[in-house]
Amino acid sequence: MTTSSGRSAAIIGAGQTGVSAALGLLDKGFDVTVYSNLDQQQLRDGIPASGTALILGAAQRAEESLGLNTYLATAPLSTGESVRVVDAGAEAIAFDGWFDGFRGIAVDTRLKTDDRLTLFQQRGGRFVVQPVDPEGLDTIAAKADLTLVATGRGGLSSLFPVNPARTAYDKPQRSLLAFTVTGLPHGPEVFAHRSTAGGAHNALTVVADQGEVFWGPYLHKDAGPTWAFLGWARPGSDWERRFATVTSAESALTVATDLHRDYIDWDLPEVTELRVIDEDPHSWLTGAVTQLVRSGVGHTAGGHPVAALGDTAVAFDPIAGQGAQGGLIQAAALVHRAGAHDGPFDTAWLTAAFEEFYDHRARAAQQVTRLFLADPELAAYGSLFFAAASGSSRFASKLLGLLDDPRPFESVTSEATAKQLIADFAGEPTDELLARFVPAGRFQRSGLALSAV
Repeated sequence: MTTSSGRSAAIIGAGQTGVSAALGLLDKGFDVTVYSNLDQQQLRDGIPASGTALILGAAQRAEESLGLNTYLATAPLSTGESVRVVDAGAEAIAFDGWFDGFRGIAVDTRLKTDDRLTLFQQRGGRFVVQPVDPEGLDTIAAKADLTLVATGRGGLSSLFPVNPARTAYDKPQRSLLAFTVTGLPHGPEVFAHRSTAGGAHNALTVVADQGEVFWGPYLHKDAGPTWAFLGWARPGSDWERRFATVTSAESALTVATDLHRDYIDWDLPEVTELRVIDEDPHSWLTGAVTQLVRSGVGHTAGGHPVAALGDTAVAFDPIAGQGAQGGLIQAAALVHRAGAHDGPFDTAWLTAAFEEFYDHRARAAQQVTRLFLADPELAAYGSLFFAAASGSSRFASKLLGLLDDPRPFESVTSEATAKQLIADFAGEPTDELLARFVPAGRFQRSGLALSAV
């Protein structure tokens, strides 16, 4: 049973990160209030999910440390990722890597939020449906010992200025299309042309002048085990023009199917088996994210310090899956730190907590995301890594491990250090490994024929 510490916490925003932090603080004895501009039913059924939210080992352990359900027993899991790269029109690179020591899980954030909000209230937490603007935040922060802002709505992001020294971009690097569909199982017969693991591996395809496409197992709030699609379109590309035409779940699936027919035909039989989730009209979204780092601490008009949490503090392009993972890791670290702290949650304490998160996770996660975005400053390293992965299953696994723990990539600052990381990961000399590289030439095509069964 939770024992009250006599301390109070206010959390603005009822997404996955905010509600996870709320439950954690409640269990540490805080009197916790969560504020949201939407009620619980709207949060579950009235909005799209905020992306795929693929969670790997470290983020799963963060959830477990807070006593939270990770859904590992009920969701379809991924055990690795198969990658295909098309460069200058040529089918150039193909590799398949297995996750080492963890499994991937993607759960509808609306389901997580709903489950955790219910548990939060059952345990005595207060849930207040109330829009919060900077003036309202000042009133809330004046009364709470600890105030966390897990949303940028209502102008709250303006309290946390962008840190230009830590921010690489001033605009989105991709246009995004995301949706969830059903109709395809997760067995070895699915995507069997890409991996012996079949439907247990996520599928990433890179078309160098257009963008990237991801398919992965997913647990939908209504339909259960399903598939999630994420597409990233480069500015000015044909894909960007296609994404801009999407106005519904049906049109999203049509655009993705046509895109595969024209650019990624090796996966087309799988895609043509898919169908929209009729009971969820919000199973899709389009948009764009500017990857950036803000100040982790802001101050209200009355001078009260408040902390930014999750995307409010550090925004990631979702291509490397760092947003949801980073938010959960930050939330768990802050909860445990707050539970062990006896003094005030002042500017110095909040700043130290954010800097620790930035140093131990966010900085490296930003770099790995830039790597998978083929950032011009890092593109040469990515080419080396993908070529090495095609020749070494051990390196492919370690490369995918950067999505779970991005810190090893911080050592890469030159071609020499990139090659050293390859050697360390692969367990053999880099030049010998790269010398074995042979362009794919032509990817194996799907032979799936489920409809005929």
